[in-house]
Amino acid sequence: MTDRYAVFGHPVAHSKSPLIHAAFARQTGQDMTYEAILAPKDGFAASVAAFVAAGGRGANVTVPFKEEACRLATRLSARAECAGAVNTLTFASGEIRGDNTDGAGLLADLTQNLGRDLAGRRILLLGAGGAARGVIEPLLAQQPATLVIANRTVARAQGLAGLFGHGVVACGFDALAGAFDVIVNATAASLAGELPPLPPTIFAAGSLAYDMMYGRDTPFLAFARTHGVATADGLGMLVEQAAEAFFVWRGVRPDTAPVIASLRAAC
Repeated sequence: MTDRYAVFGHPVAHSKSPLIHAAFARQTGQDMTYEAILAPKDGFAASVAAFVAAGGRGANVTVPFKEEACRLATRLSARAECAGAVNTLTFASGEIRGDNTDGAGLLADLTQNLGRDLAGRRILLLGAGGAARGVIEPLLAQQPATLVIANRTVARAQGLAGLFGHGVVACGFDALAGAFDVIVNATAASLAGELPPLPPTIFAAGSLAYDMMYGRDTPFLAFARTHGVATADGLGMLVEQAAEAFFVWRGVRPDTAPVIASLRAAC
């Protein structure tokens, strides 16, 4: 039988994950289907249970269910435990295994696709929500000179930094000082078409401004370009985290470059 996979979200109709995983399946010769499932905001667990009962083998999880998926899982990977959120579920032997591939996706895009060496660099992470939390440990593993978390609510940034200990600094946007080599926007501001209150002094010479949002020119990226800074959106991260999930499920690592190129051409 053809193996079934899906992405759960609310909303979810906009998701590019079905296109991405269909491309991966064709490329690697995997017999599988992948669909988008709109779960009620108060019915995620029931929707997952119904999918598993119908033969579902695995699922991706997007907004707003990543933390609930973490609680639903009966076994967590180390990176999911660290992130406190799950975006990849595997259903096998009566277990629900939870993983988080967001950090791996961001790293692959930054280091492989964009050619950025993060070792010894100053990294600024904007935001202190789930999107930020999921990428901190992978970024720290690259041994940057410093990792600063900046957030509108300082206490939330401090609480997040405290989970990771030495090497992570927290502050408010108004207290940002110094220049950074890589600035990653993990705030929800781009969803609302807004720009976090950032000083232009955060950009070092040759720095990269990266927005996890994809499919639109965000105010953050426009702000960076006005200061002569190289920019990138989160489309590469989207495809790379999907490739990592595909590897978790199928044990095969697809080639992401043609999929990224195809999605860019379609934008």
